[in-house]
Amino acid sequence: MSDLSRIATASLLVATVALVSMATSAKAQRFIPDILISSTVPGNGDLNPYGVAFVPPNFPNGGIIASGDILVSNFNNSTAPTGTQGTGTTIIQLTPSGVVAPAGTASTFFTSSPSAIGLTTALGVLERGFVVVGNLPNSNGMLSPGSLQFIDRRGRLVGAFANSLIDGPWDLTIDDDSDHPTVYVSNVLNGTVVRLNLTLTNTTVTVNQTTKIAAGYTTQPSLAALVLGPTGLAHDRVTDILYVASTADNAIFAVPQASTRSSPPGGTGTGTMIAQNGELRGPLALAFAPNGDLVTSNGDAVPSAADPTHPSEIVELTKNGKFVGQFNVDPAPGGAFGIGVSMIGGGDTARLAVVDDNTNNLMVINQNVQNVQ
Repeated sequence: MSDLSRIATASLLVATVALVSMATSAKAQRFIPDILISSTVPGNGDLNPYGVAFVPPNFPNGGIIASGDILVSNFNNSTAPTGTQGTGTTIIQLTPSGVVAPAGTASTFFTSSPSAIGLTTALGVLERGFVVVGNLPNSNGMLSPGSLQFIDRRGRLVGAFANSLIDGPWDLTIDDDSDHPTVYVSNVLNGTVVRLNLTLTNTTVTVNQTTKIAAGYTTQPSLAALVLGPTGLAHDRVTDILYVASTADNAIFAVPQASTRSSPPGGTGTGTMIAQNGELRGPLALAFAPNGDLVTSNGDAVPSAADPTHPSEIVELTKNGKFVGQFNVDPAPGGAFGIGVSMIGGGDTARLAVVDDNTNNLMVINQNVQNVQ
């Protein structure tokens, strides 16, 4: 073979490798989004999914849930056609990499007793190996204060907590320090937020102290949502500010010194309002995005803020209340409620989990966030 032929052959080989490499790279650049939709309806037919929580990293092995699993609490029972609010008893679980559950087949992690019905958005997982869920019982239209139930990783109730400061636990957020976590809880019946300081062992949960740290949020009955009041909570541990989504006020507030304060802030007791009206339409659940923004769900239950052209939306705001973006989870109002956010894939992918109350589904969306600052 001549030198010219060898050069030509080598050039062809290089070009072929380059083309194969380009083709492989092109195939790796996925076009379709990474979205999973699964039913939240278990075998007993419970409806109206409310709370969403991720099982955190370092969660102990040996249970029926594991790190990365998603839990969803159900507020309604199966009474036709849409269930009775405040009577649901189940927490279902989903492994995002597993099999999608058709309606009526969602895997049940926990079933509460008849005295602790109406599981709310107040759902969280403690990395020591426990799940905590609030409930707001509805008995023939009469609402009771409810309680917080603590469940081990095998789905067994290990204890319940109630006192005069727990009055309709509607949502919660956790600062997890392993043996001594702090739980912030919003109360929908009396318009307050309380802080619980816990001590955990492998088998026990002890509530050491309960402190009211915010008050004065509007509460009112609602035909669509049973009752409206303070809901979503998100705590910034760096600034020690607790953000509160107050549905009936159609606003988000910031409560300073949340981990140390012994009483509500001066004035109204609500803290500083950072956003009201605008793109808010009855904000419910609240969480932090990986970029530090706030993500909330519009429940559409505030008549003055309703907009049929913007139904069931998930809304992103900065911590100063500036609108960033939104998308809807259902074409009809009233579908958005619980939200969960978790980092996966070595920290370069964010997983957003949201429920749709209208269809009784959980939507899980993965988004690459390598370039998000």
